[in-house]
Amino acid sequence: MSSHRTNEIRPARRVGRFSYAIRNIVAEARLVEAQGQTVRYLNVGDPVAFGFQTPVHLIEAAERAMRDGHNGYLPSQGILSGREAVADDYAARGIPTSPDRVLLTTGTSEGIELALTAIVDEGDEVLVPCPTYPLYTAVMAKIGAVPAYYRTDPDTGWLPDLDQLRSLVNPKTRVLVVIDPNNPTGAVYPPEIRRQLIDFAEAHDLVILADEVYGDLGFDGSVPLMGTLDFDAPIISFSSLSKAYLAPGWRAGWMVIGRSPRLNAVLAAIKKLADGRLCSPGPMQYGIEAALRGSRAHQAPFQEALRQRAAITTDRLNAIPGMRCVMPKAAFYAMPQVTLPPGRTDEHYVLSLLRATGILCVYGSGFGTAPEAGFFRVVFLATPGELSSIYDDIASFTSEYLRTA
Repeated sequence: MSSHRTNEIRPARRVGRFSYAIRNIVAEARLVEAQGQTVRYLNVGDPVAFGFQTPVHLIEAAERAMRDGHNGYLPSQGILSGREAVADDYAARGIPTSPDRVLLTTGTSEGIELALTAIVDEGDEVLVPCPTYPLYTAVMAKIGAVPAYYRTDPDTGWLPDLDQLRSLVNPKTRVLVVIDPNNPTGAVYPPEIRRQLIDFAEAHDLVILADEVYGDLGFDGSVPLMGTLDFDAPIISFSSLSKAYLAPGWRAGWMVIGRSPRLNAVLAAIKKLADGRLCSPGPMQYGIEAALRGSRAHQAPFQEALRQRAAITTDRLNAIPGMRCVMPKAAFYAMPQVTLPPGRTDEHYVLSLLRATGILCVYGSGFGTAPEAGFFRVVFLATPGELSSIYDDIASFTSEYLRTA
């Protein structure tokens, strides 16, 4: 008869460095639900969860691929027709691109992880905006890289503080992350800021990771790709079907490695890593071609719906005493700030809001801001009527929270 030891098996230490607040906070929401309270989830940017529908021609393409037998492994770089569709789309947007420099990925998230793993050694530094999308810092925790936060300023519409950015670079700096249009703030950077970011990267021999997944969700129309400002800049661009094509669960994304020969070794390294994971989900790759070559009639009304919700969000939150909110220019996020009482944190405010009202947001420190600064992220995909009710409850709660502190 065998005997079993009772000591707990220790997980890898890197897991202790890993944090993803957007999902981690759901555990608290489940506790609230277990007590019988309805939770209104404003933590994850999933348009489908709020009633927006994936375009039919994408669904038909994926279904046809399955029925035609495309259910086995595919090339690790992705199917040629899908890569050609991405290359043609980039060319139409002003960036000449070869399909050989395109990889189809399991959402933008996998592309980001492949790129960081291919470029950054343990102990190297990566410049990330603050607030940032927490996937970047989570991946860096896994690979032993060091985040260096560059400030974006709410007083300028969440634009990068270029002077502070310049003060952060050192010999260990390898990558500059640019999220534009931005998650979590909804900011869109003007061309002169983008140009300065490119010049900065060139001056310090940095690779730019251009997260452009919200590029088709600008309220005034699609936002130009960063690479249109310089075809030969060391830019790796990322996008997907998740947001502008309303198919987040498909995990169908792509990355485009700029044409500069300086990126050839990086491209080879990314392809090598991609071989190890075999391929991204097969039938959904056929949806990429359908999306990029087919109708985009859904995008204009979606942009307008987001513009209306952004205006409601900004007007209502700015009307709450002790709170301010910068008007987003793209996507479906806002980053309001509440003036916290001394000793309180953004997490305390967000968790108190959840327990009192069932409204689930994400605290700003999960995106890298200071806990005492009082930032939190709101997803404004709910209907205008639902948002109005939510903001009524946030206003009532905040008044009581600040009064009794």
